[in-house]
Amino acid sequence: MTTVAGLMRASTLPALETRILLEHVLGWRRTELITRDDEELAAESVDRFDALAQRRAAGEPIAQLVGTREFFGLAFDVTPDVLIPRPETELLVEIALEKITGIDAPRVLDLGTGSGAIAVAIAFSHDSAQVWAVDQSAEALAVAARNALKLLGVDRPLNLLQSDWTSALDPALRFDVIVSNPPYIAQNDPHLSEGDLRFEPRTALTDEADGLAAIRTIVQTAPFFLATGGSLWLEHGYDQAADVRALLTARGFSDVRSEHDLAGIERVSGGVFTA
Repeated sequence: MTTVAGLMRASTLPALETRILLEHVLGWRRTELITRDDEELAAESVDRFDALAQRRAAGEPIAQLVGTREFFGLAFDVTPDVLIPRPETELLVEIALEKITGIDAPRVLDLGTGSGAIAVAIAFSHDSAQVWAVDQSAEALAVAARNALKLLGVDRPLNLLQSDWTSALDPALRFDVIVSNPPYIAQNDPHLSEGDLRFEPRTALTDEADGLAAIRTIVQTAPFFLATGGSLWLEHGYDQAADVRALLTARGFSDVRSEHDLAGIERVSGGVFTA
């Protein structure tokens, strides 16, 4: 007889990962894994768990195996077509929400939206915000559309657009805040061949250059789409803050600064454009 308790004891995965996979396969809450841990499990469920456990042992991300990841308190669908939302990116959402506080029907643009996590979290948290979400990947936009429908409903659709950064945007559009978590890993960074990154879309991770190519493009083009006094905020690598601040300053942004994530790392940099 195979039980939850037996699978927990036999699993070579960390206990937390084993529990997450069991919750997914069985459709049980975490408390049920405790209160029902001696129940006999259906052979089909055991087989599904074993298959997922083997894939996890081979390195596939938990988020892709269960198809979801929590971000800003919301459960986002995740596929191999999008970057897995990460806790440090919540800082970008917090800054955007701070910047649009007090603005009537603020307009926000998320460049490189992927799963839509940033855009949807902003729209969910600010009822009157008008949010545009841009990505060059049609597959990523499909995931973003699904998340928007699930979490925002039919009455609050995102403005989704397939575009290489700002290239396909209506030139008449102006935004109060532009945010982006662009690919900022250098092409030769060894982390690209390690851990979860091996299974995520490479185009969402690296610019195939020095890690600043996409950021340079955004810094140069964003001002054309910012309202007077609007601001641009960018997530970047742990060692890129000074370079990003220099790019923003050279482009004419003022009040340029970097904000620290919960680990104390300068994770997001931005500034105001008034020219």
